[in-house]
Amino acid sequence: MINFFYETDFKLNYQETLSLWIGQVISSENKSEGEISFILCDDEYLLKINQDFLNHDTYTDIISFDNRMGNQLNGDIFVSVERVKENAVDFNVSFDEEMRRVLIHGVLHFCGYKDKTEEEKAVMRQKENEKLLMFHVEH
Repeated sequence: MINFFYETDFKLNYQETLSLWIGQVISSENKSEGEISFILCDDEYLLKINQDFLNHDTYTDIISFDNRMGNQLNGDIFVSVERVKENAVDFNVSFDEEMRRVLIHGVLHFCGYKDKTEEEKAVMRQKENEKLLMFHVEH
């Protein structure tokens, strides 16, 4: 089950479509969907989590807490809407595209992908791009 929670006034469009897509991504990685919660928040909220749980005193766009059980993906993914907006401008992409990239980035961490080294970052980016192509919105 994919859940969306909000610690900000911002609300995602197409929550059902996003949930279906995330489920397809999980299946495409031969994993099963457990309970994944996305918590959308602002910079200060995420900074506090970064300080309290990871001992990092920096702003970030995403923090994921992986609680997978075997092949079943479970966990919490915190996303700073403010960082996503800024990143979209920096990377010259739409806000919606950058939000999808960040959401799926967290899920890919649960699938076992990392992004500490340059090689891991390259694999993560390739996987993000592959999974973004799976997203479709019906109008």
